[in-house]
Amino acid sequence: MATTVLDPTTPIGAERRALWRSPADQPAYARPALLVITVLAAVLYAWGINHSQYQAFYASAVRSMTGSWKAFLYGSFDPGNSITLDKLPGFLWPQAISARIFGFHPWALILPQVAEGVGSLLVLHRLVRRWAGVPAALIADTAFLLTPVAVGLFRTAVEDPAFTLCMLLAAEATQRAARDGRLRPLILAGVWVGLGFQAKMLEAWAVLPALCAVYLLSAPITLRRRLAHLGVSAVVMTAVSASWMLAVTLTPAQDRPYVDGTTNNSAFSMVVGYNFLNRFSSLGVSAASTGSVSATQGGGKNGRFGDGRFAGGRHVLSPGGASGASGGVLREAGPTGRTAAAPQAGGGGFAGGRGGEQNGWSKMFGTSLASQTGWLYPIAAVAAVCGPLWRRGRPRTDRIRSGFVLWGTWLATFFLVFSAGSVGGHTYYMGVIAVPLAALTGGGIALMWRACRAGGRRAWALPGAVAATAAWSAHLAGEFPSFLPWLAPAVGGLGLTAVGLLAAALVMARRGRAPSGGRLALAGLAASLTAVLIAPGAWAAQVFSPSHGSSGMGAIGPSGTNRGHGSVTWAAGHTGQLPWGDGGTTRGRQAGRGGPGGSGATGGFGAMGGDGQLTSAQRNLLRYTREHQGSATYVFATTNWNGAAPYILATGARVLPLGGFSGRVPFPTEEQFRWLVDSGRLRYVLLGGDGGGMSALFGDTGGTTSTTRITDWVRSACTPVPGLPGPAGQGAAAQTLYRCGPA
Repeated sequence: MATTVLDPTTPIGAERRALWRSPADQPAYARPALLVITVLAAVLYAWGINHSQYQAFYASAVRSMTGSWKAFLYGSFDPGNSITLDKLPGFLWPQAISARIFGFHPWALILPQVAEGVGSLLVLHRLVRRWAGVPAALIADTAFLLTPVAVGLFRTAVEDPAFTLCMLLAAEATQRAARDGRLRPLILAGVWVGLGFQAKMLEAWAVLPALCAVYLLSAPITLRRRLAHLGVSAVVMTAVSASWMLAVTLTPAQDRPYVDGTTNNSAFSMVVGYNFLNRFSSLGVSAASTGSVSATQGGGKNGRFGDGRFAGGRHVLSPGGASGASGGVLREAGPTGRTAAAPQAGGGGFAGGRGGEQNGWSKMFGTSLASQTGWLYPIAAVAAVCGPLWRRGRPRTDRIRSGFVLWGTWLATFFLVFSAGSVGGHTYYMGVIAVPLAALTGGGIALMWRACRAGGRRAWALPGAVAATAAWSAHLAGEFPSFLPWLAPAVGGLGLTAVGLLAAALVMARRGRAPSGGRLALAGLAASLTAVLIAPGAWAAQVFSPSHGSSGMGAIGPSGTNRGHGSVTWAAGHTGQLPWGDGGTTRGRQAGRGGPGGSGATGGFGAMGGDGQLTSAQRNLLRYTREHQGSATYVFATTNWNGAAPYILATGARVLPLGGFSGRVPFPTEEQFRWLVDSGRLRYVLLGGDGGGMSALFGDTGGTTSTTRITDWVRSACTPVPGLPGPAGQGAAAQTLYRCGPA
């Protein structure tokens, strides 16, 4: 029996490896290169974090969640715990914890997304390294880092950063389970999918075909055990996924907030009907019988939601926003997606959120989404085909083939889902597409490079893929002629150079001149990587530009063009202008902050909705209602959430919003509202402004709702308070404060 003798003279910890040194089984450059990429990612994701703005709807909920653990659990929109968000609150829990630790600031809400982005990059590296090796992993990391939507995603306080990280962690656990045929990591994968469900609901289950295919095809155990393991993991995943919905369902309605997005106060209706079936309404799918608020949204065919008539929906709070003149109001978008009320203030639409281009089955190839996500389509498609094809005949447990199955199935499933369903200007949805594109690019280039060096017919796959990708990138860049006009020719030239070098290397290798051919091949590989990544990198670099910036919808740089005027529409929501509206002058910057003449800039960091400061008129109104609140539960009520958001963001005031996010939710009913007034729980109601929630987005521009009935009753039964809230700001509709109940 062998005996291991420890040397007592060896200092404890001497075997520990420095952080920047690569493990023994990896090339010396592996760890330093990864550290450089990780630092670059942190810089890109966090750049300008001190200038971030609130995403009004979600930030209001975070402010409420920091005030009570009940609001934290249920995801209450308002501090009074009257109504929830129209989403599961899991993605906001990290933001609320961050705000509790660092205080409620815009940057504190963005910080968790930055951490989730860096974590996603590191998990992607581990996945690709185990599958295809260190060079492939570093290429995938770089491709993911330079994908514009990935940069914009992790600068935006929305659902998808946490969702993307959970999907990657689920894939990593499945990879380990498939390698060894073990149940425990597969159960962990189910937990991660369930946690992803808490962030993005049923969309998290779209990754299941990819995960199941990998385990069924490659786990080194019998089919019966593979199926049994998947069954156990599915039970765990379902339990974690449904945990919040079950908790809400089992809690008496009077002891929790009303569930937004529903007509029956059901968490299952909100998840299944409102947030899932409504996304496919253009395909003839109806959510009418699910107890949810219905919507007509643009999916496979043209629809109302996301058809370019509104500037991104949920995210516009203008001109008040959190700092507008008389409370936040929804502004209808003009033809270019900018707010019609203030066309020079930069408060318009969002990247990729304009026009019918984001409707229909071809939306993924339109310039608004493809310029943010799709630069790598050709090379990823070639890799997804060549990988499994070239590995046919290998053992069932072949690691390389299973990786291509994972990423190819992931990409195909989400691509189909987004093509059929509604996107509606939400560019950040595409973050989950950027992951398999980057992985296939890294793994595919590594595979095709080996084939190129080996010679034969397969050697021409790499030059062909590079040529197709460079041509596609040059085409996309050419759609934005006023943005970096040299970029399209440069991409085309680099692509031709790369193909020429690779072709010359192949010819020389065939003639037996291997050393010269090897040097040409390496030069061709370097030119190929540059040709493939330079265009998305140019977009991603716009995050450093104060005049171009990023949107609250996860987009970076230019996202659309106005061919009639030859101008570029930027992610920051302006056309050839600085995001402050008049070229960066003092007056323009005031406008961007919702100051005099402003309408709330969209060029700020990561979100819309202002900086959380009330105007003088809003401060006067809040001071008056608090002084006269007495024993009332609520300071006052508003007819929509965007009228309540400024007061919640700035002070955490207990303002009661009517109608939920859509404006059509029957909460409170007229009977419930009158009971609040009669019981002394509510004394003041603020009516007016330009918005009625987001009802117009949901196919309802008229008709009677609970909110309209309450509004009619308030006007007939309550007394206006003279002089409040004060003069409306420029472009804002007048508002009136009413005193209800006994004098």
